[in-house]
Amino acid sequence: MSQTITPYLLYEDVAAALDFLARAFGFREHLRLTGSEGYVNHAEMRLGDGAIFLGDPGDTYRNPKRLGQETVGVYVEVDDVDAHHAQATGAGAEIVAEPEDQAYGHRRYTAVDPEGHHWFFAQPIAEVAAEEWGAEVGAA
Repeated sequence: MSQTITPYLLYEDVAAALDFLARAFGFREHLRLTGSEGYVNHAEMRLGDGAIFLGDPGDTYRNPKRLGQETVGVYVEVDDVDAHHAQATGAGAEIVAEPEDQAYGHRRYTAVDPEGHHWFFAQPIAEVAAEEWGAEVGAA
């Protein structure tokens, strides 16, 4: 069996998040579960072969924006990071770092969604050995 890791992001307004993530970042809605209370409890979105889950954990949840701090970062590889950046910018995404080539061989930019989740979108542009940019492979 192959292993898959799927981020499960919590949102105060899942319906609004579904709309924003589709417009700004190109995700496609795959599944939506609206509870008896009338709001979206769970949803799933896809981008290429990747997936994310979204959920509303209830009234006691506070998103990163309300907390005033970054709580998680989601790293997503895309085919054309500059075109992706243009789409996100055009949709009003908050860009906190413009596209820039990184020492590890990716071109990357950073955006923040309306609820404060940080998204790193990157495109591989060169193969760079981990040791060349200061990392250790298989470090324990």
